[in-house]
Amino acid sequence: MTKLPSLKNLYYLVQLHREQNFNRAAKACHVSQSTLSSGIQNLEEQLGGQLIERDHKSFMFTALGEDVVVRSRALLAEVGEMTELARSAGEPMAGTIRLGCIPTIAPFLLNRVVKESQKQFPQLSLLLREDTTDNLIAALGSGELDLLLLALPVDTSGFHSMSVGIDPFKLVAHQDQPINGDDLEYEDFPDQSIFLLQREHCITGHAISACDLKNSAKINPFAATSLHTLVQMVDSKLGTTFLPQMAIDAGILTGTSLEAYQPQGSAPYREIGLVWRQTSSRLLTFRTLGQMIQQLLPTK
Repeated sequence: MTKLPSLKNLYYLVQLHREQNFNRAAKACHVSQSTLSSGIQNLEEQLGGQLIERDHKSFMFTALGEDVVVRSRALLAEVGEMTELARSAGEPMAGTIRLGCIPTIAPFLLNRVVKESQKQFPQLSLLLREDTTDNLIAALGSGELDLLLLALPVDTSGFHSMSVGIDPFKLVAHQDQPINGDDLEYEDFPDQSIFLLQREHCITGHAISACDLKNSAKINPFAATSLHTLVQMVDSKLGTTFLPQMAIDAGILTGTSLEAYQPQGSAPYREIGLVWRQTSSRLLTFRTLGQMIQQLLPTK
């Protein structure tokens, strides 16, 4: 039987592709740089092809190397799930789940999710990672994460998704700012008076769509990096913003002079959902966890 490549060497290759630096990749793998380099050379010998073109200062992946990286990610993800399945001895709500979550959800919901999971499924361990939607989708595809908690809709082609509830939007303004909550019209707002997050945060697009912000002149070109920054800006009477209800419920307005109003339109909201790989063998685990999260969120 032909000797097969080791999973360890495939992992070295994937980490090198991710870091694009031998030293950083070696640290990520907790090995020396020479060990990582030797492992990749052994992989090239076993596969009978060049994966990396090297010179004394730089390197680049060959077409074969890029293809092997893609296949290695999928293989490592499958092996990881098989290992978890064996560790849990067939118990779906046992073992470890690497859960990724976006910054506009994580601080306001994850604590409740973890506590409820510990209560209902004491044998299940959640390892958490907070990042932007694009980065989390990439990590899910590469097998670094098992499950994502995101705001939908997102491009989930190649993945399964499950809606777990909704998160209504509220218009937030300083209490000294004249806001007619009964007859709210964005056209009455001064130009550049609405502050939002940077575009890489999907909540910005969701807020613009859900709250029917058609007039871009009302949006300030400055973009904040977090919901807490938005709160500070509005509390300084610089303008208004939109916040998710879960952040308000978690106390993000505590200690401020801000008021929350029902936005223009018919109860705008963002949808919250779970996303996982189509090839995952833990469908029952993810759906059961999703049903638990549904108990923590409002529905349409």
